Amino acid sequence: MSTQPATKPSTGASVNHLVLNVRDIEASHRFYTELLGFEQCAELRHTMTMRFYRGDPSHHHDLALVEINEPAGAAPPDAWSMEPKRVGVNHIAIAYPDRESWLEELRHLRANGVEFAVRGNHGMTHSAYIADPDGYGIEVLYNLPEEVWAGDVDAALNYFEYLPPSEELDDTTEYQRFGPDEEPPVAVAGRVVTRESRGAG
Repeated sequence: MSTQPATKPSTGASVNHLVLNVRDIEASHRFYTELLGFEQCAELRHTMTMRFYRGDPSHHHDLALVEINEPAGAAPPDAWSMEPKRVGVNHIAIAYPDRESWLEELRHLRANGVEFAVRGNHGMTHSAYIADPDGYGIEVLYNLPEEVWAGDVDAALNYFEYLPPSEELDDTTEYQRFGPDEEPPVAVAGRVVTRESRGAG
């Protein structure tokens, strides 16, 4: 029997930064700076090829890239899919501060030939999914107002309205709302997935 006092984790934890192993740091640098808008703020000058990036000058860094040893021998990346095939990172979510900046970012990506693998409206974000040069899935999003999803976050997370990736880059502000006093969303085959339709499968 343990004589150690009972402990519990601290509250308030958050994800501080992300470090990705990449094959070609120059290709990844261009992707994260020229396409997604991150700023390189530092570079490790010993032991490995590593660069640091941030989305806002008030942050020390949000993202780092590390070039792997012997990149020429690395296997090509899998085509990204939300459906997992092996253990690892499924996708990385990158948020823009508001609807207007998000739409501007989508137009920038499309103008630069970036393919949208999936587009759609979650109950708490509106999102587009792309892949980086190493096949990491990237969710480009903006957060919906808290009052939209806070009444039932589980239902909001189980909601998804598919939009054809080639559809006109527009965005509705008639958000589906979630909570005990809200009309529940209606599932539509091939278009809208809800908590109930997920459970029925």
